[in-house]
Amino acid sequence: MDRNLYLFGAFLLAIILYACRDMDKSKGSGQQAILNQGPWKSLTDSIQSFPTNALLYLNRAELLSQANQHELAHQDYKKAWELEPGEVTAEQFTNSLFMTSQWQAAIDFLEKCTQQFPTNDFFKRRLGEAYLQTGKVKEAMSQFDQLIAQDSNQFEAWYEKGMLAASQADTTTAIASLEKSYAIMPTLTTGLALANMYAEQKNARCLMIADHLLARDSAQELVDPIFIKGIYYANTRQDAKAIEQFDACIKRDWKFNEAYIEKGIVFFEQKNIDEALRIFKLAITVSNTNADAYFWIGRCHESIQQFDIARDYYIKAFSLDPSFIEAKSRIEKITNQP
Repeated sequence: MDRNLYLFGAFLLAIILYACRDMDKSKGSGQQAILNQGPWKSLTDSIQSFPTNALLYLNRAELLSQANQHELAHQDYKKAWELEPGEVTAEQFTNSLFMTSQWQAAIDFLEKCTQQFPTNDFFKRRLGEAYLQTGKVKEAMSQFDQLIAQDSNQFEAWYEKGMLAASQADTTTAIASLEKSYAIMPTLTTGLALANMYAEQKNARCLMIADHLLARDSAQELVDPIFIKGIYYANTRQDAKAIEQFDACIKRDWKFNEAYIEKGIVFFEQKNIDEALRIFKLAITVSNTNADAYFWIGRCHESIQQFDIARDYYIKAFSLDPSFIEAKSRIEKITNQP
């Protein structure tokens, strides 16, 4: 090799390594600057004085998490776990792995925790969730089934199993699992998921669940149960009742865009194009980035053979949501028509 070329290569490598070192220093100094200000400064000072105190790291991590400084918080949770590898610290470290989307690291850690803390169901349930995040569906389902076999009152495991089954289009298992979870602990999250599935199945039980959730809403702020009732009535072609529910949603929250869309669809299916257009344009007023609203305005114009206008709205919808396959197919259909 030419000696000058060799020297140039070595010189270039030295520059790169020096730049990387400076970047690491800059990053480190930036993180340290954050820790030396605001609500974290006093804890940082205490940690410098007592560097083996796990509780100080946990307290600082909690404050960092509250300020959405999850990467920095994760480092503190990790340090706390190294200093004090107990059950509570393990739970907090697990949560930090989830917050920073370190799924494989979470799986590796949780598999050890399920062995180290065999009576703590938290680690087993979180392991199932981590499996889900990495696409390990069978492993996740097995984990939830094991939890349920150990304790049939594990409402969280029933819920996770139901949602996993729903993602696999196993509606029967999904509904049965969610029903079990809701019977044990009627949480809002489970109730909404279950009612929504029943609404899509055109099953009137969704009305009972929605009303149960609304009865517990003393502040009268919930919109989703009302919306689900509207979906059920729309699916069963009880148009007047559907519109009544969607209007009730809008009255509670005028920015609830889905209610405008579904209300507009009811009018569109009635072939009341003028009213449908009016509602969809209201939806754009509420949010001018809602791809569905532009798509349905396109459908309205296409239905009255205003194809050029329709295509423009479909293009707008697709530009806002490149995964909107139906909008793309309608652009192609209009473009290719004779």
